[in-house]
Amino acid sequence: MQTHEIRRRFLDHFVRAGHTEVGSASLILADPNLLFVNAGMVQFVPYFLGQQTPPWATATSVQKCVRTLDIENVGITTRHNTFFQMAGNFSFGDYFKREAITLAWTLLTNSVEDGGYGFDPERLWVTVYLDDDEAERMWLELGVPADRIQRRGMADNYWSMGIPGPCGPCSEIYFDRGPEYGVEGGPEADEDRYIEIWNLVFMQNERGAGIGKDNFEILGPLPKQNIDTGMGVERVAFLLQGVDNVYETDLMRPIIDKAEELTGRSYGVDHTDDVRFRVIADHARTAAMLIADGVNPGNDGRGYVLRRLLRRIVRSARLLGAEKPVMAELIKVVTDLMAPSYPELATDFSRIETVSVGEEMAFLKTLNTGETLFDNAATAVKSKGGKQITGSDAFALHDTYGFPIDLTLEMAAEAGLSVDEDGFRSLMAEQRKRAKDDAQARKHAHADLTVYKELVDRGATEFTGFDELTSEANVLALIADGVRVPVATAGQDIEVILDRSPMYAESGGQIADRGTITANGLKLQVNDVQKIAKKVWVHKATVEAGQITEGDVVLAQADPAWRRGATQGHSGTHMVHAALRQILGPNAVQAGSLNKPGYLRFDFNWQGALSEQQKADIEVVSNDAVGADFPVNTFVTDLTEAKEMGAMALFGENYGDEVRVVEIGGPFSMELCGGTHVEHSSQIGPITLLGESSVGSGVRRVEAFVGLDSYKYLAKERALLAGVASSLKVPSDEVPARVEQLVERLKVAEKELERTKIAAVLSSAGTFAEQAERVGAVRLVAAAAPEGVSAGDLRTLATDIRGRLGTDAAVVVLLGNVDGKAPFVVTVNKAAQDLGFKSGDLVAAFGPSISGRGGGKPEMAQGAGSDPSGIPAGLTAVRARVAELAG
Repeated sequence: MQTHEIRRRFLDHFVRAGHTEVGSASLILADPNLLFVNAGMVQFVPYFLGQQTPPWATATSVQKCVRTLDIENVGITTRHNTFFQMAGNFSFGDYFKREAITLAWTLLTNSVEDGGYGFDPERLWVTVYLDDDEAERMWLELGVPADRIQRRGMADNYWSMGIPGPCGPCSEIYFDRGPEYGVEGGPEADEDRYIEIWNLVFMQNERGAGIGKDNFEILGPLPKQNIDTGMGVERVAFLLQGVDNVYETDLMRPIIDKAEELTGRSYGVDHTDDVRFRVIADHARTAAMLIADGVNPGNDGRGYVLRRLLRRIVRSARLLGAEKPVMAELIKVVTDLMAPSYPELATDFSRIETVSVGEEMAFLKTLNTGETLFDNAATAVKSKGGKQITGSDAFALHDTYGFPIDLTLEMAAEAGLSVDEDGFRSLMAEQRKRAKDDAQARKHAHADLTVYKELVDRGATEFTGFDELTSEANVLALIADGVRVPVATAGQDIEVILDRSPMYAESGGQIADRGTITANGLKLQVNDVQKIAKKVWVHKATVEAGQITEGDVVLAQADPAWRRGATQGHSGTHMVHAALRQILGPNAVQAGSLNKPGYLRFDFNWQGALSEQQKADIEVVSNDAVGADFPVNTFVTDLTEAKEMGAMALFGENYGDEVRVVEIGGPFSMELCGGTHVEHSSQIGPITLLGESSVGSGVRRVEAFVGLDSYKYLAKERALLAGVASSLKVPSDEVPARVEQLVERLKVAEKELERTKIAAVLSSAGTFAEQAERVGAVRLVAAAAPEGVSAGDLRTLATDIRGRLGTDAAVVVLLGNVDGKAPFVVTVNKAAQDLGFKSGDLVAAFGPSISGRGGGKPEMAQGAGSDPSGIPAGLTAVRARVAELAG
């Protein structure tokens, strides 16, 4: 049975049983505890916590999930994937244990002809929590024999989110793969032979604080008994497809086949190669899904995880023998495999390919840099007669430069060296522990939004701001410090919930309106408006005069000047987005935005900086659209129709069945948007691009002023230009040419100054040579160079001194002092090398004194230290070392 069919049968089974099918949430949710969605129930947490009333009593979904805690272990065994699909059914106070157990059992054991999976009941085992007699009795009533039911403790059969919140005992269903896969005895004896396929959580209690799976207190029962189940789609797939593991299923094996084609190696021949094939298959799928949901490679958070995944793919392919880039081919295979269930992969294929290939190209450059750094480290080791790359060097290559340890090991072996793997692993363990401790420190219970539950259940705030800026409203609630209060008085900060409001609540990149709430003798200044559960407007305000009471009738007003500026900024953002796509093409897709009165910031997916011409063109197209005075039309339609019309949607955003479309100038701009806008494009005013920059791998940012702020900026620039023109005594239009002339003259002067400086430095070479010390058979110059001599000039000076010392064995050590650093050069001529002198050995002698290190060849080494105050001690140390070697 194909994986897509397994998904479909699961959803159909529960829909027939009265459940509402709910689509998968994005892998990125606004949950402070989660980097990515990692379980099927995550999008339903507010319902389980009782913070919101669910719109359905029961639901079913197949949620895309990513877990990346132990990326390094992926592929080593065949049981783990970073991306997986979790099929689940959920009850919010409706049915409980009996129904959950029965529904799961019938789907698993019903025949394929009857819509089930056709598992042999005789090969299914179940586990229950230690004291859950009720669940055991229900399994017995279904015909599961007592000897295939095992009781297990909290670590195995008691579920929680790892933080205070809902929890409960669970019952797990396992499939016995047979004696060829392990020992008899059920899940307790061998979880490789007995594979868990479904976990039924009976969410009935609330837990307290604690760390670990079984180190927390059960505080008491929840208000309602809920059901949360999770069936691993990939695990069921490999069992039903008769293969040994998930990597050989219909959605994974073709990726391995493509990797075989790209590398020339075969899967199933060598364990080390097999691990790399599995890494490629797993990570390619995960990377594609993350990029589709709006993640871009970066140096922290989600972006860093994606970067690691993509680089592990490239590394694994390289170690398997790939000589050319591989990502484009792999992403195409992933898209073909996964698009039937996730059509966004096909729709957004071009962008996903661009991001993944861009990161591959960047990493290949990193690998070249890492190889050079490795060569330096290996040379330094050999120059000292060593045989091992230190753990700290290997860790630095890995952590600082992204150079994989596998390649370090391979290159070390080729160079006849080993690597201190224990030292490397120790440093990696320390790093992981720091990261884990940091994550645990940030992990906390979900914010308690219970105080808003009644208001959420009452219904959405009526937003009147599309039609008016002033509305009469009723005060539904007042909240201070998370507690509902009946009244608030002058000087008090308060949250005000109204039944209707003209003030825009922050969302979609548009910051909230400012405004006032007034009545007889009452005035509140509203400084922010936020949404709770995407439906209730919370006005964060300060009482400036009078007293506000729950139940009051008040007048809510959005600041007209603020709103006018905000609409200019938001509509201007749409203009810039449309212009970007017109100039750069359809791959310039929105990756985030911020707009406020007079200003906009727009992030978009693109590889590489924009040229000056492209930026100028974007500004021209945007302002042409403003000048065209396009009408701005808004309408509400269903999501499918909006997409068919060509309306742009923000990647990773979850939309409802009905969406609002903002259309400016017909085909020029059409986007899904809930924000406020001008009525005609001319009301935006001039748009002035301030600049363009990188905000991460594959993501660029443009910033612009609009309206009056644009005019003020241009007026300031004009005044600045006029001042420069006056100083240069030329007309404004001749300023660029005049500045270019001055810059050229400055360059000529700087070159002449540099030549003079070099000549002065080199003229001192004779003096240094004359002052050479005789140490045994060696002539030694160990000295501090003139202050300010650059590293390049230092090398030239050292080489000149060495040449002046003739054919005698000569050693030259120069230490400089430049901007708080201590650059150095050591050079040893052929005669001194024949006596056993090597540049690297001498660096080791004085390096600690200046907190420095360097590398190079036996005849020359250079580098820099961070402590110039240690130069005198360093020169003493190197003289002693030369004396020791000279015997």
